[in-house]
Amino acid sequence: MPQMMPLNWLTLMFFFIMNFYLFNIYNFYTFSYLNTTYKMSTKMLKLNWKW
Repeated sequence: MPQMMPLNWLTLMFFFIMNFYLFNIYNFYTFSYLNTTYKMSTKMLKLNWKW
């Protein structure tokens, strides 16, 4: 069975903190990006109760 490369706790902590920051930055910018090329039509189909 192959052995893992020896990692100390500082490198692991740095690795997980960087993953956490990158994940949060990625989520922030994906949801705050405003797409100006694609706009949904604002027409709504309204059904009243008699239909």
